[in-house]
Amino acid sequence: MTLRVAIQMDPVSTIQIDGDSSFVLGLEAQKRGYQVYHYLPRDLSMHGTQVVARARPVTFQRVADNPAILGEPEIVDLAEDIDVILMRQDPPFDMSYITATHLLDHVHPRTLVVNDPSWVRNCPEKLFITEFPELMPPTLISSDPRAIHDFRAEHRDIIVKPLYGNGGAGVFHIKPDDENLNSVLELFDNLYREPIIAQAYLPAVRQGDKRIILIDGEPAGAINRVPAEGEARSNMHVGGRADASGLTERDREICARIGPTLKERGLIFVGIDVIGDVMTEINVTSPTGIQEINRYNGVTLEADIWDAIEAQLNAG
Repeated sequence: MTLRVAIQMDPVSTIQIDGDSSFVLGLEAQKRGYQVYHYLPRDLSMHGTQVVARARPVTFQRVADNPAILGEPEIVDLAEDIDVILMRQDPPFDMSYITATHLLDHVHPRTLVVNDPSWVRNCPEKLFITEFPELMPPTLISSDPRAIHDFRAEHRDIIVKPLYGNGGAGVFHIKPDDENLNSVLELFDNLYREPIIAQAYLPAVRQGDKRIILIDGEPAGAINRVPAEGEARSNMHVGGRADASGLTERDREICARIGPTLKERGLIFVGIDVIGDVMTEINVTSPTGIQEINRYNGVTLEADIWDAIEAQLNAG
């Protein structure tokens, strides 16, 4: 299948060739002979009902200081000139992100957007899990300091974090004897207009925070991210260690529970976070972890994702 693909993502200068999932998706697209373009979210425009992007042909290469070669920019009609758009810019999930989903709604599904922009907009990672209460830890979403203090009194050891944060930024572990909760709430109140999310601390995180990739609703692989000593966050860019991991029976139960919903909503490429026996997030915006899982499990998840995209195009 010959496809014209546009990847909406951050600047190519930010690519880490050994860890970036968008990068290997681009490499696989090239391997299949697709014509690939790159554009930034700010390059999107809407003229009346026509959605266009100032896009540049791109050639990805596994060269650390030059991961992508960009051609001259051209105006591309996303409904007429493109078959598939990968919406891959990193959060924060702010009004800029939401606006991009509204614009892409005007081209999807005529042009297949992965993931479906309406459901990306309506399934923020930390809110989406509340559709599956039996799978998540004790959780509070609130701006009310009294409610947060009551939650802490009930669970004693808690995590507080921004509702729309990403990458471990702004995550605080408030231990039973910690006197800083009020200061943290004041900080959040100054920085964010949205509620915060508080969850019961899960001691099992010391054994790892598992990232599971689901492709078209089916589990495809996992990696275990172990936090560094003295660190509550397992994100690899703050020192977390990636370890090989398979899927437990509980992991498969979680995937079987959420998989049909992901498939129904056109969420083809999703990453979930599992600590112990519970799910803490469902990442639909710009999931990561492909390369780490590939290395430990001898798979090529980017090929599986493109197979799923091709299958959806053929079925449509």
